[in-house]
Amino acid sequence: MEFFKHIGHHLRPRHLLLFLLLAGVVLAQHLPSWGDWYARTLYPSIGSMLSGLSRWIPFCIGDLFVSLSLVWLLLYPLYAHYRLKQGWKRLLKQRVEYLLWIYAWFYLVWGLNYSQPSLYQRTGIQPASYEEAHFLDFTRRYIDSLNRSYTPTACPDRKFIRDEVVNGYRAIAAPMGIHAPFHARPRVKTMLFTPLISKVGVTGSMAPFFCEFTLNGDLRPTQYPATYAHELAHLQGISSEAEANFYAYQVCIRSSSPSLRFSGYLSILPHVLSNARRLLPEETFRQLAGTIRPEVVHLYEANRTYWQAKYSPTLGSIQDWFYDLYLRGNKIADGRKNYSQVISLLLSWESNTPTGD
Repeated sequence: MEFFKHIGHHLRPRHLLLFLLLAGVVLAQHLPSWGDWYARTLYPSIGSMLSGLSRWIPFCIGDLFVSLSLVWLLLYPLYAHYRLKQGWKRLLKQRVEYLLWIYAWFYLVWGLNYSQPSLYQRTGIQPASYEEAHFLDFTRRYIDSLNRSYTPTACPDRKFIRDEVVNGYRAIAAPMGIHAPFHARPRVKTMLFTPLISKVGVTGSMAPFFCEFTLNGDLRPTQYPATYAHELAHLQGISSEAEANFYAYQVCIRSSSPSLRFSGYLSILPHVLSNARRLLPEETFRQLAGTIRPEVVHLYEANRTYWQAKYSPTLGSIQDWFYDLYLRGNKIADGRKNYSQVISLLLSWESNTPTGD
């Protein structure tokens, strides 16, 4: 009895609340029905409310929040211990509790989308088994569409891009198992630390703590529409990178705008090429790559050169390692390789919908 009295004396209402929130998160991560209910029913209300509030702030609150949290977690203890004479034990307890609150907040306001059913389960389509003839046919048709979609003019009007993407998501939401956009005019924000972000090769992100989506300020015009559509998919509750690529591609290639269609086709070119190089005979791969029109090849190489000039191999490797761990810890078993699995999704979608619509 004395032990429980001692525990009760130190427990406060916030500790009980934290325990209940953490228990709910763990259960939702391990009970598929809970994860499904969260993604279908609870998250749309949370996402709509938080993104509706945070959109009135012109900068990314999430970026600032993470930065200040790191300062408080890592640097403030030195000041508190040596200048304010606070003990290390007390400082450690404060930081552990703070991290647990952040953990609960992250999963409750967005992270539990990792526990939702996959695109296959949401739409009822079956994964396509790999057949070289099928993949070869898909790749040839893709390259033909890519070549025909090429336009030297990128769309400079970002409001037009926003409206096209929003309308595109509204059109595909029901058949493709994604929530329609929460707002008619969602607000995308520029990453606060763009130069640093460019050094690690990140072009956009979902800032989950306040349901914001952000884009790298260094994005090239031809990359902007597809990246916008990709990050908006995350805001709509899509956690898988492959699925976000899939939806961004579907939205862009259906657009009435030539520049958006081209951005969509161009966005998956690296994934098509990496899969083709891995799955096809070397000679077949070379022949296919040789059919890409010179203007597209030049633009593709120019984009690579542009980002490589900004990239820091050291910082990029560290970021890749952490992000890979993060994805694997959230049921994305292939880690960063998940991006390229968009090709499997496209093949499966084609196989289950003969018209590809």
